[in-house]
Amino acid sequence: MNTSSLPRIAVLATGGTIAGQAGDASKTAGYKAGVVGVDKLLDAVPALASVARIQAEQIASIDSKDMSAALWTTLSRRIDALLAQDDIDGVVITHGTDTLEETAYLLHLTVKSTKPVVLTAAMRPSTALSADGPLNLLNAVTVAGSASAKGQGVLVAFNNQIHSARDVTKTSTYAVDAFRSPETGVLGFVQDGRVEFQRGVVRPHTAASEFAVVDQWPTVEIVTSHADASRVMVEALVAAGVRGIVVAGTGNGSMHATLTQALADAVKQGVAVVRASRVGSGHVMRNGAASDDALGTVSAGTLNPYKARVLLMLALASGAQDLQRIFDTY
Repeated sequence: MNTSSLPRIAVLATGGTIAGQAGDASKTAGYKAGVVGVDKLLDAVPALASVARIQAEQIASIDSKDMSAALWTTLSRRIDALLAQDDIDGVVITHGTDTLEETAYLLHLTVKSTKPVVLTAAMRPSTALSADGPLNLLNAVTVAGSASAKGQGVLVAFNNQIHSARDVTKTSTYAVDAFRSPETGVLGFVQDGRVEFQRGVVRPHTAASEFAVVDQWPTVEIVTSHADASRVMVEALVAAGVRGIVVAGTGNGSMHATLTQALADAVKQGVAVVRASRVGSGHVMRNGAASDDALGTVSAGTLNPYKARVLLMLALASGAQDLQRIFDTY
């Protein structure tokens, strides 16, 4: 087979369940994540040789619950360096599912290339019966090598579906179709080597984004509004010197009265506060004079609290002043 015409794809491994290992093939829990190296992941998918020429790197070997901003910086910069090479057509990142949506959105806003960047993962460890990692990896490489994926920003290929990094979220603790895009739906699908996009990405990203990763990240934390909420968490975070707080509010980003007053006091002390929702789908409307204008808070729009945290970190790191513009744009 003449492989010289195949796209050249860099596969960057970070660990996760896709690289997990357990002593019992019948078990899909109780495994150790990030054990299997990238070479073994690739060896488990011989069909990759007919899809792309692979260049593999082990960036990290972690359980993605332990993802850090420092690793985001390393990953984003390495992707930019690779995609600046004429002989690299796209990048695939193998990742854990727990924080995949956060990493994907961070890269969506910081990578400065129109070449495809695709994240994938697995819900079952590599040693499990019917492990989903090998097919997800094959599909991710297929998408990364597709001309139709160029300019779509950072993508997630999972369970034969293609999602935008901005919209995708994990919705199940165990199912192999754990990732969904609740408000907008999938971008398209990949199956048996066929890649089809059924819609495009509208909001600015990658090369059109104003953001970049930094060496020192501002501290942004998340608090939740719930019955009988208190001031304790907010006061502790302000005392610790946080730059921003994202609220996982009830319903349309609403907040308990006690929490609202604590956050209003935080804003007066220079802390940026963004209202998101804990609901799981829908959007948070800006309340104008009724709430946001009076309190000095910002609406997260359709971003969930975890992605709102990513965007707020980037905005604060960049020195952006009009935070509502940032959230309305990205």
